Amino acid sequence: MTCCDLKCGLITGTVLGALIALLGVILIPVGNMFIENTVHTETVLENGTLAFDTWTSVDTPMYRQFWLFDVQNPDEVLSQGAKPVLVQKGPYTYRTRFIPKTNITFNDNFTLSFVLPVGAIFEPSMSVGTEEDIFTSLNLAVAGVYSLLDHRLANLLIQRSNSTLFQSRTVKELLWGYKDPMLGSTLGVFYPYNDTIDGPYTVFTGKDDINKVATIERWAGEPSLSYWNDPYCNKINGTDGSSFHPFLNKKETLFFFSSDICRSISAEYEGTVDLKGIDVYRYMLPPEALASPVENPDNQCYCTDPVITRNCTTAGLLDLTACRGTPVFLSLPHFLYGSNDLHQGVIGLNPNFDEHSIFLDVEPITGFTLRFAKRLQVNMLYGPSDSIVILNKIKDYTVFPILWVNETAVLDDETADMFKKELIARMDLLEGIQIGLIVGGLVLFASCLIGLIVVCTKRSNNKKNLHC
Repeated sequence: MTCCDLKCGLITGTVLGALIALLGVILIPVGNMFIENTVHTETVLENGTLAFDTWTSVDTPMYRQFWLFDVQNPDEVLSQGAKPVLVQKGPYTYRTRFIPKTNITFNDNFTLSFVLPVGAIFEPSMSVGTEEDIFTSLNLAVAGVYSLLDHRLANLLIQRSNSTLFQSRTVKELLWGYKDPMLGSTLGVFYPYNDTIDGPYTVFTGKDDINKVATIERWAGEPSLSYWNDPYCNKINGTDGSSFHPFLNKKETLFFFSSDICRSISAEYEGTVDLKGIDVYRYMLPPEALASPVENPDNQCYCTDPVITRNCTTAGLLDLTACRGTPVFLSLPHFLYGSNDLHQGVIGLNPNFDEHSIFLDVEPITGFTLRFAKRLQVNMLYGPSDSIVILNKIKDYTVFPILWVNETAVLDDETADMFKKELIARMDLLEGIQIGLIVGGLVLFASCLIGLIVVCTKRSNNKKNLHC
């Protein structure tokens, strides 16, 4: 090869290397645009998209795990006004959300409507006992009339039925219902539940604005609630928590509505965790919003948080009386983040952040929730009364924990593999091509440029020697 041929080859290699590296650089925005367009297309709620197939599927099992509190000293509570000593037992596990959404209807305003059928199936293999296990717990009827009726009338009903403050019931009865002898009607913590519906819901498809995908426009036919005393608390804000808009920002707050607690709640980014080889953003209820009864400047409570009372008198409780029609109070399990008076009312609670907090693990590119744990405790109130005979010895008002529930679901292995193959693997491949082109092009450019400099320098030296 002549010197001229070598020089031409090195020049060609230098130019080619620069072009290859430039192609790799150009592929970065082009590739990102391709990914963004693909994700936007697949996260719209319409027939044929990944989001719609996932949204309509019931393949990923969802469970409700119940821990019930058993009263160890019911006689001492009544005769001496002692604090209830509680021992929890669980989980008693039920599969829920196994019935597909029904009445799915696409509307003209880029929304769709549907109804969510409700049911629960007991899972013996995931439970510590049977549905026939017996617990000594608070008498739901007695606690109800204590809060809702004049105490003289309540005492008449209690004495006529020979009822008392505590009762022994099976797990199945406490959860799903029994005929109460005092009221003559069916009572249960979650009665009625089976064969009922939640909704109807109307949500945005995201077809016109992907940032609104899955956001609830209406629930039960209404754009807002009517349970609370101000418009902000009554706002239906966010999605149902199963998905959010794609390309999440760590700094943004996620909002989601839960019909169980009759309001919307918020969650903040906590950190990035690994879920079966997928990086997900973990969002949690902010502890600082739950730790103290703080009012905001316009005299409203933190109404996006599910465990602050409406009147801001006791941190750690949400009064659902207006919503449910019964005097039920929700809290985090074991009164996590609750006020001292809640913890001092009973003996045997041990709040634990890892076991009792609420979190969502959301894949940030698609906005899909791949794992969540919604943990809430159901409580009722009893206290002293001069008119109700069985409560004459009671000394203090007590918010009594009946049970707590962990509603949870997690991405199964098969779906995780599909998710990694369809999304993550393609992104990794595209990124690998981009890096390969840039690195390869730069290496070729640098090598040929160095070679060209050496050849030119050598040729220049030869000319000088010949001239001498």
